[in-house]
Parts: sequence; structure tokens; C-alpha cells
Amino acid sequence: MKIDLKSAVVRFAGDSGDGMQLVGAQFATTSAEFGNDLATFPDYPAEIRAPIGTRAGVSAYQIHFASSDISTPGDELDALVAMNVAALLVHRHDLKTGGILIVDTYGFDEKHLKLAECKSNPLEDGTLSDFRVIQLDIHSLTEKALAGGPVKGKNAARCKNMWALGLVNWIFGRPLDHTEEWIRKKFAAHPEIAEANISALRAGNSHAETLELFQSGAYEVKPAKLPPGEYRKISGNEACALGLVAASKRSGRRLFLGSYPITPASQILHELAQWKHFGVETFQAEDEIAAAASAVGAAFGGGLAVTTTSGPGLCLKMEAINLAVKVELPVVIINVQRGGPSTGLPTKTEQSDLLQATFGRNGDSPLPVLAAASPADCFDATLEACQIALRHMTPVILLTDGYIANGSEPWLIPAEEDLPDLRTPSMTREMWGEGPYLPYKRDVATGARPWAIPGTPDLEHRIGGIEGESLTGKISYDSLNHQVMTDERQAKLAAVADFLPPATLRAGKGSGDLLVVSWGGTLGSVATAVDRLLDHGASIAHLHLRMLNPLPKGIDDIIKSFRRVLVPEWNVGQLQFLLQGRLGVKVHSYQKVQGQPFKVSELVHVFEANLTQSGVSEK
Repeated sequence: MKIDLKSAVVRFAGDSGDGMQLVGAQFATTSAEFGNDLATFPDYPAEIRAPIGTRAGVSAYQIHFASSDISTPGDELDALVAMNVAALLVHRHDLKTGGILIVDTYGFDEKHLKLAECKSNPLEDGTLSDFRVIQLDIHSLTEKALAGGPVKGKNAARCKNMWALGLVNWIFGRPLDHTEEWIRKKFAAHPEIAEANISALRAGNSHAETLELFQSGAYEVKPAKLPPGEYRKISGNEACALGLVAASKRSGRRLFLGSYPITPASQILHELAQWKHFGVETFQAEDEIAAAASAVGAAFGGGLAVTTTSGPGLCLKMEAINLAVKVELPVVIINVQRGGPSTGLPTKTEQSDLLQATFGRNGDSPLPVLAAASPADCFDATLEACQIALRHMTPVILLTDGYIANGSEPWLIPAEEDLPDLRTPSMTREMWGEGPYLPYKRDVATGARPWAIPGTPDLEHRIGGIEGESLTGKISYDSLNHQVMTDERQAKLAAVADFLPPATLRAGKGSGDLLVVSWGGTLGSVATAVDRLLDHGASIAHLHLRMLNPLPKGIDDIIKSFRRVLVPEWNVGQLQFLLQGRLGVKVHSYQKVQGQPFKVSELVHVFEANLTQSGVSEK
């Protein structure tokens, strides 16, 4: 017998060496294979091996899977797997009343209680009375399941994460086939380790049938009715990498990535390094400065040039990016935002690089800035960033963030013919015609200068960091010429705006009491909260911005049609600052810089309060 659920939120939590990211990702993949819509939220320490048994060392992976369309990893947990004391203490407050709490009781001794800064044993002090608690010595049960096999002792205990995964798979009706196949591939060189993990997985799965709590049967979340097509589970970083490969093919230009490893952007470099058979060139530079400079050089040589980083690396790349602005070369800079300032919170999410991306260079140095909204949207946003860069001959900054970069969701794989045509031919003498080549003679519509590849016969030219003469590019210190060139660089942003679709509301009517404006990875939680209030008759609307510099046309008319405007963002009001400064309107801000995404329930409360403050309460 199975008990139907519309959705469920499950979190695996333990020490950073317990393999919680591994089993969480496998549970998500299995749910995707099963046909559920899903959203995930990995949360882990910055240290490679954080202090064992401490709260700071807890690693967790959350999965929200459903039989309908969802866009957030969920607020409250339906089930929590806590593999040690610290994991239980850190995450129990997110478990809903009546939720399933699976606790590995191994190590609930004086030593581990002290490491977790716990004065009393939570298994004995009554603090877990609101939950359906399943206490299991998973450590010992795993060793028992593997007794007699080639893997023993501590090595056997390392399979406890798979034992826990097997248990949770049974509880929620997930098949084991996909995970077993994955284990065999991962440990193909060590079949004894593969079989040990599979044995642990099966043992945990079988043990679930004996638990009194589930005598009435397992839970089932049926497949979602998604649009037809071929899907795969994808993270934001994976989507960026595939978007770059697609852009290379659709532009006919070799893809070059100059990068330096930095959390949480490194995965894009790792992914692209596997695509050499598609002509992708990856260069792991000695530092961020060299990485960005190499991308500028690749663009000068006619390639589709990209550099990837996070906030601290973006600071170091700015001089090379500024050179790309000055010489007007198409370079795509992907910045996966994380908590700052300085080294900050390397594995936690934030949106605090917007002003750096928009203004963080010396002189008037304008460039387009856009932001991806979800893991799957990173693919489309990457394609759009490449299209803008190539069409307007300008560097472009694409902002993602740790939340969507590491999170995952189903992605409908597009047909190649549905992707945009990004071809922009390099200049030749035949195309140019008679007369001397002028590297800064612009296309009237796009503001782009011609792109002549070095070595092209009879198109020799000079470009560089020192101000150049209009049209010829020759060094010029003339004040009036500098005004002309500055104005022309700035005019590119207006040209970009001309090619963009105008601003449109995602939800709600064209005027009313409260307009919520979101950007980046806040889309899912903001949209869900707004839709919930709309269902109850609230006078609220939602505008989500992908393009942040320039702002899309028509945004001023939309904003001025509402009595109150609110921007929820993971910083101290950066988009609020931009909107107020550029549109001359009062904008309110809801700010969160805790390294965690918004909860839907949190935003519903904030929006209700703002509706009241607008002068009209929710109906």
C-alpha cells in the first residue's frame, strides 16, 4: 500500500565527510528519473574537511520533489536524516511538526555532545517530541550488513550514507536501480567497494519495511505532468557550461575559457574541460588576472572568449575587463556570486556583486550586466550573454549565485534549431571594400565596431588601453575626441536596450498596491509567494529582471503604476539603489545576507506587511 503525497521535502545532514552531498544528489537524480519536478539546495562548509562532530562541520543536501510544477527547494522539511548530533541540532528546527526524523544514534555520547555544544542528549531530553522519530544505529547496522564481505571495519562504516539512502528510497517509493548502476560506474576500478555500497543500500532499503512507523506502507509522489520532451537534471554551473558549448556551435567560433579555480564557480571549468571533442579550449591560469587577460587575448584572436569567477576573483579581473571595454571586444564574464566581502562565505549564496559588476571599473566603463534566475535558466542566460557580446562587440557580465549554481532542477533539452543564431562574421577586405580600415567605424543599430582578426590581409589596425581616435583608433589625447569615444561606448547600452524585449509583468495586473521586483536566484521563492497572495485576492504584481544594465524599456511606466515598490534581495539594497537612482522613484527593500535563500513563508509575511503599508490591506 502506498500513501499519496503531492510533494515532499527531504534533507540529508551529517559531517562534511559523511557523503551527504553524494546521497542527496543521487536521491534527486532518482526522483528526476522517476518523473518528478524537483528543486535542490546543497549546503556545505567551505573547508575541504571541516572539524568533525562540530556544528560548523555539518553538510546538508535538501530535495523538494513534487507531482506538479515547483520552483523552490521548500520551506519546511517532511523528513530529516541526521547522521550525528551536530546535524540534528543544526537542522531540527526546519523539520515540520509531525515530520519524520531519522537519527543515527551512533556517537550520541559525552564526547560528541560536547563537540556539538549540546548540554543534554536530545534523544532523551524531550526536545524531539513534536516529530516522528526513528532512532537507528546506522553505523553498526551498516557494519553488520557488510560483515563477511571484503570491506570491513571503518571502511564498512563509510557506506552508512548508502544505508541511509536505501532507507529513504523505500520510505518515498524510489527505485534502487539507478543508484546501483551509478555506484558500479563510479567504483568500476574497485568492484569490492561498489558491491559493499550496493549491499548497504539494499540493507537500508530492506530495514525500512520492518519499521513500525511505515507498516501502513510507503509514501508516493507521482510523476509531474511536465511539457513533453527530453529532460535531464541540471545544476546552474552545468547549464552555464552547456550554454557556452551551444553558443560556440551556434556562433561558429572556437570556445576559449580562461579561468582560475574559485568556489563556487570552479565546476564550470571542470565541465568545459570535458568538451575538448567539441573544440573547447580550457586554460587554467596561474591567477585571476591572467585568466581574464587570456580571455581578452582570445577575443582579439577571434574566439568566443569567456572567463569565470566569483566575487573576489571579479575584483582582480577588473583591469582586464576594463581593457575589453576600451578596445571593444566580446568577452563573457560569468560571476557566480557568494557571500562577501573579501573571502567572506565561499560556499554560501549572496547577490552582493551587482554594483561591482555595473560600476566596478575606473573611468566611465559601461558594459551589459544580466542575471540568471534558476539552474536551468543559466543555459538560456549564458546564450543571451554570448549573443549580446557578439552582436554589440562588448564584454558582458553574467551574474549567477551559489544557490542556483549548485542547485538543480529538470531541464527540457532544446532542439538545436530552436537556439538563436549567433553568427557574426569577422571582417575581411572584400567585406570592407575600398579605403583604409577603420576599427572604430560603428554599426548604426548595434554600436558594434568591426571585428578584424589579427593577420587579416590589408586590415592592419591599432587598438589598446590608451584612448584612441574616433574611427582610426590611433592614440589620441584630444579632449573633444575623448568625449566622443566616451559617449559612443555609453551609447552601446542604449543599443542593447533597443534589442531587448520591453519589461513585462510575470504575474498580476498592470497597476495596484504593491509591485515586487526580483532579480537572479530569488525568482522561485518570490514568484511562489506572490502567486500565493494573488490566489487570495491581494493587489500585488511581480516583475522579474534578467537585464540589469541597461534596464529594459518600459520599466519606469510599470513601476510608476504601483503605490509601493519592493525589492527583496540578498544584499543591503543594491538593485533598490539602481532603480531609485535611474528611475527617480521611491523603492523599498527587503534585505537578507545570511548565506541562505528566502523562504516562501518569510516572503508572504513581508509582502503582507508591505501591502498594509501601501495603504490597502490584503482583501
